[in-house]
Amino acid sequence: MNIWGLHIIDFSIIILYVIIILWLGKRVAGKTKTTEDFFLAGRKLGRFYQFFLNFGCSTNADQAVAVSREVYRQGIGGMWIQFVVLFLTPFYWFTTLLFRRVRLTTIGDFFLERFNSRFLAASYAVFILMLSVLGGGIGYMVAAKTMMAMTPKPIQLCSAGEQASIEQFRELKQLKADKQKGLPLEMQSRYEELKEMEKKGELKSFVSYTEPIWFYFIYAVIVAIYTMMGGFRAAAITDAIQGVLIIIFSAILIPAGLMKIGGFSGLHASVPDYMFELFGSATLSEYAWYTIFAMAFANLVSIIAVVSGMQTAGSATNEMTARFGMIVGMFAKRIIMILWALAGLLAVGLYAGQLHDPDLIWGYMSRDLLFPGGIGLMLVGILAANMSTLDAGSVSYSALFIRNLYKPFVPDKSERHYLFVGRIAIAVALFGGIAVALSIDNLLELFKYIISIPAIFGASIWLGFVWRRLTKWAVILQIAVCIIIYTIIPNLFQTMDAVKYNESYLIETNAITVALSEGNKAVSNYPEFETIEPVGIYFEKVARINPTDQQSAKVGLGRFHAEIWIIGWFGVDFSDWTKAQLVAVRFLFDGLFPFVLLFILTLFTRPEPKESMDRFFAKLHTPVQDTPHKEIMALTRAYSNPGMYDHDKLFPGRNWEILKPAKIDYIGFFGSWLLVGIVILLLWLMVSI
Repeated sequence: MNIWGLHIIDFSIIILYVIIILWLGKRVAGKTKTTEDFFLAGRKLGRFYQFFLNFGCSTNADQAVAVSREVYRQGIGGMWIQFVVLFLTPFYWFTTLLFRRVRLTTIGDFFLERFNSRFLAASYAVFILMLSVLGGGIGYMVAAKTMMAMTPKPIQLCSAGEQASIEQFRELKQLKADKQKGLPLEMQSRYEELKEMEKKGELKSFVSYTEPIWFYFIYAVIVAIYTMMGGFRAAAITDAIQGVLIIIFSAILIPAGLMKIGGFSGLHASVPDYMFELFGSATLSEYAWYTIFAMAFANLVSIIAVVSGMQTAGSATNEMTARFGMIVGMFAKRIIMILWALAGLLAVGLYAGQLHDPDLIWGYMSRDLLFPGGIGLMLVGILAANMSTLDAGSVSYSALFIRNLYKPFVPDKSERHYLFVGRIAIAVALFGGIAVALSIDNLLELFKYIISIPAIFGASIWLGFVWRRLTKWAVILQIAVCIIIYTIIPNLFQTMDAVKYNESYLIETNAITVALSEGNKAVSNYPEFETIEPVGIYFEKVARINPTDQQSAKVGLGRFHAEIWIIGWFGVDFSDWTKAQLVAVRFLFDGLFPFVLLFILTLFTRPEPKESMDRFFAKLHTPVQDTPHKEIMALTRAYSNPGMYDHDKLFPGRNWEILKPAKIDYIGFFGSWLLVGIVILLLWLMVSI
């Protein structure tokens, strides 16, 4: 018996999971009395909950789908779309300490206290709340696409238009297979026509029972109810359960996939050798070593501006608990990501070219490989992975709204009033993501967009913690310029006919034919040569307006790359660049440009008041105490003697507020790099078996 394309066992598992999660939210609601309870769990979370909170917050189903879809497209090098964060993990040892010691609730509070600027605090809140809509949209889209792939509609039940789309997809797949042998002129013309239709998303490999819009609303209601009841404490408790489910959903496909493909030997026989290259070919892959470096750098600038960072650290009982939870939770995720990459390689060997949308690969594998009950566990795991991020994130967005937007204009209300408004803000944040999920269909496009956007504020947060000379007006001007370049131009230009139909912005890179390695001759369904199709330089895609006419004018589709456009002002010719090089220069620009602006603008703006800076850095350098009384005493002593930590600074008497590393700092930081090496070794072993 099936319900909406799902076996009754799978459907029952999902319903049971929802009931348990809502029950937990109701139980926790009785313990949530104040805004500190709601937003920070009373600063009482120990190592157990800190681990699962960090693991859950950082581990999303959309990341699993992004890794598997990019490995499916690019080979193992495609995993760097997410695995690039591996190289950031050691730095969390310091960011977590900063967030706990500053003793604030939101990053908006940081801008208020560091720069004495309600405008900056409110600007950050507005910006992040808008960005939260994008993040929520990713979670919805992934869960829905996985559900869609698990509930395909039989072709005989499809409409005539849907059947035609499926048949055209199959025709294109066959033409691609025949292309290496050479196509007759009329078939080449048909191939080009279908390829243009594919770019526009007009071809489908299947149609699903699942209607995304209904799925989004039901999903949002479930997350909203249990989060609105229990706040951050509910997020932490449910994340402990969801963490186990995340591990299950990450591992469950691997045994079935290996069995079907014939083990690791069968995997290597089915997948070409170049797809096992960890750092990718600079020509074939979009993730060459320099691309990975650039993405890691942009991500490093951005991570400190992630909204939940202040609250996950701030909810810990002390500094070491916060650091332990962050590092252990993050490395647990890194190991899980190896399984996601292996799932992507299995997908290459089993289903290469069979799907119109790589985002569907996880759901397609689940439908094909799992049994009744297993599919239900997979869906529950994906729901859990997304919920564990949405719940903590939505509480963080609520805290931003209340503390940095609502409370300054509506002061002196009761705790009950602010809790009520905070819960409403959670619902708005969750349901806002639905609009994004309905309007954007490409997961990779969203990921690449979001990686560097927080760098707009991230650069000023990094410098604000370590450089007392940084000024309010330098930050305001830098943020304004970067918002124009990183968000307004990319979104505005793609809607302007004068740009998207302008031939000077529709140029593409030159096509490249690459000889593959000798080992690939053993893979019968892969050619000895690969032709790298041209890619858009300024636009994500460039396609013909009329796919049936090869003389038709072209149009730019997707994001307009303002970074490439600005660099082009200096006469740089990108026509012979690879996609990997274009992506790398974009991310390097995104990471470096805010710092350059801040250093230049600070030289021309007035320093912040010394008294304000003394107080901020005195608190930042004072270790968190184990009782409220000791906290008050330690902070009072530091405020009355702001120079008491000068002898501990690396550069005493200067504007740099960097303390000499303690023994625990060396152990944590370099120990984390050792763990990075171990994870890369595990990854190498996985692709070498």
